[in-house]
Amino acid sequence: MNAETMQPQADLSGLTTAQLKQMLAEREKDERAAREKARKAYENGRDMEIQDLMSEASYLAERMEAFKKKCHERLDAQAIKLAEYGEIRSNSKGGFSITHSKGNLRITRIRSTEPYWDERSTKAVELIKDFLYDTVKKRDVKTFEMLLSFLAKNKNGDMEYAKVFILIQHEQMWEDTRWKEGIRLLKESYSINLKGYGYEFKSLDEQGKWENLKLNFTSV
Repeated sequence: MNAETMQPQADLSGLTTAQLKQMLAEREKDERAAREKARKAYENGRDMEIQDLMSEASYLAERMEAFKKKCHERLDAQAIKLAEYGEIRSNSKGGFSITHSKGNLRITRIRSTEPYWDERSTKAVELIKDFLYDTVKKRDVKTFEMLLSFLAKNKNGDMEYAKVFILIQHEQMWEDTRWKEGIRLLKESYSINLKGYGYEFKSLDEQGKWENLKLNFTSV
């Protein structure tokens, strides 16, 4: 038996209906006030957490952006030195690694690119699909489905170069004008846009394996 059950119950039998309604109204008022107080306490606490974390996130974002700019400047200068010293390939497109003389620290600059298909790709896909549906599907369903899958778009609505490249490798399979012209337009419509450079910072762990510092520059 807890303390609440041991407390004597108030005798309300002598109260009028009006008095009972007033008591009920006062209790409801108290309950609303308690709920409102709890709501405000929760919202105030939540807003303080958001402001505190957002303030720190903004500071870190600024520091990350400043650090990445510093990396650009330092690694651009290092690339020039590497080229002069002969330690960077002539066909390098901007990505390279530098390693400390002790062999335990390494920084890698990664060239970040994205494929781009211009308006010619729309016509290319139209011609190729027309040929595949009209000719290949009737002869070999498996080949048809395989080749068609290479033109499938990803969640961003773009074709994937690796898949399209496989399709292009089948260029000599048919002499149909639609197929040839479609492949030609696919080749011409493709280009690579440089998004920028990312950086990896690694150190050797106790087992002699490279451990990557978890710095994410993706959204900077």
